[in-house]
Amino acid sequence: MLKIGIVIGSVRQGRNAEAVSKYVHDYAVKRGDAEYELVDLADYNLPLLGSKYAAADAEAQIKAWSDKMASFDGYIFVTPEYNHAVGGALKNALDYLNPELNNKAAGFVGYGSLGGTRAHENMRLILGELQVADVRTAVTFSLMTDFENMSVFKPAEYHNANIDTMLDQLLAWSGALKTVRS
Repeated sequence: MLKIGIVIGSVRQGRNAEAVSKYVHDYAVKRGDAEYELVDLADYNLPLLGSKYAAADAEAQIKAWSDKMASFDGYIFVTPEYNHAVGGALKNALDYLNPELNNKAAGFVGYGSLGGTRAHENMRLILGELQVADVRTAVTFSLMTDFENMSVFKPAEYHNANIDTMLDQLLAWSGALKTVRS
């Protein structure tokens, strides 16, 4: 069975990423077609790459992050859109990785005023450099219509069709790319 990591790609206080990620995780698990695991970026105290102000346990945190990400066959990156791009914490975390992600697949779930679409496009560029194949279908939640007061997640039912399509594509590509890594 394929192992898919659902990465909560924001560490901000009061973030919406956790609720969105849990919704996608619970929906995916009900399908029973892969092993899905939530990976919370906030659980890893990663220093800013190249910073001299790293925590005492920085090397252990980096290794734990690397090992966790290496353990998956594919990924779903859940990210808000900040300033027309992916958030800095997720970009920084990805900068610590390379061979751990090579020849794997990724899908995207976003949220923002335009559903995180510009963050997805930014992620496609980043993951292309890391040799990750990204699937076409993305899930996009609007802060205006899928959140009450832009903070309480209440997704519209129609998103489930996109989640299914994204997951179908992700599992097909993750399975195919697993044969390249074997």
